[in-house]
Amino acid sequence: MTLFLLVLLAALAFEYINGFHDTANAIATVVSTKVLTPRQAIALAAFTNLAGALAGTAVATTIGKGLVDASAITMFTVFCALLGAIVWNLFTWWLGLPSSSSHALVGGLCGAALASADGRWSVLHWSTGLWPKIVLPMIVSPLLGLFGGALLMYTLMIVLRRATPRFVSVVFGKAQLVSAGFMGYSHGSNDAQKTMGIITLALFTGTQSGVFKDLPPWADFLQVREFKGVPFWVVLTCAITMAAGTAAGGWRIIKTMGHKMVKLQPIHGFAAETTAALIIHGASTLGVPVSTTHVISTSIMGVGAVKRLSAVKWGVVSRILWAWVLTLPVTALLGYSLVRLGAVFGH
Repeated sequence: MTLFLLVLLAALAFEYINGFHDTANAIATVVSTKVLTPRQAIALAAFTNLAGALAGTAVATTIGKGLVDASAITMFTVFCALLGAIVWNLFTWWLGLPSSSSHALVGGLCGAALASADGRWSVLHWSTGLWPKIVLPMIVSPLLGLFGGALLMYTLMIVLRRATPRFVSVVFGKAQLVSAGFMGYSHGSNDAQKTMGIITLALFTGTQSGVFKDLPPWADFLQVREFKGVPFWVVLTCAITMAAGTAAGGWRIIKTMGHKMVKLQPIHGFAAETTAALIIHGASTLGVPVSTTHVISTSIMGVGAVKRLSAVKWGVVSRILWAWVLTLPVTALLGYSLVRLGAVFGH
């Protein structure tokens, strides 16, 4: 039971960190275009993330039972997966790099599961889970963001070619409030569910292994005998925790996303946010845990490239790409190493 409490604390810590680490996904553009102050933008993001997190559980189910063989998972496995993801998230936040919390969690889970199964690769659901729901979307969703953002921006430029700059600025200053809210909602609907899935996986593991069998009847809410749904208390707890983390802000990453990568105006922010939000919302509906960071980053790049290729600061982009490439293997190695280290001490 003590280990489960540690898992729960680690999961909520990850969700909180995810909130302030990925706050920039929803509000970097609306802050950089000066449509909202940072404080106003964070309040909007916190509210919309909370609403999105309560919207469904399809992504949670994918994380909890679609990627690895649940029979090979122990409570300690889940703990090590979360710890690996937390370490990487804090490291990239400290560097100001918008890396993917989603891929950090998936990498940590796969590495920890592989170690728990003594290196048996069949424990990973490659053909039915990892390839179609993680690896393929990891490639496709940023490309959709890049080309979708460019296409929407190009279309807006054609439609508004005779409009005055003042008209465009006023209209899209207001429109960006909607697009930023939609982006926050879609982020919550995808990212918050990942932790819901991990906690439910821990509850299922604890139920199967008998961790909760001696608890009093009032604690029956901890029992998850079949992984067909996510308990509502898990949904509510994760939603509130992510909203709290979002409210804490993530100024290092906001600076990178909103100022260092491309200089944005309200129309550019609207195009980037709308493109990214549509892609992420579609993925959430299908139960696909995409990286909100990847999608909004490439949407911003696509929008910036339409202005002119030199508008995108490609040196900053290359640093972001390295963080993307390294996230899965590094967190998998961290998760694997932590389980192996635990085995030395009897876990």
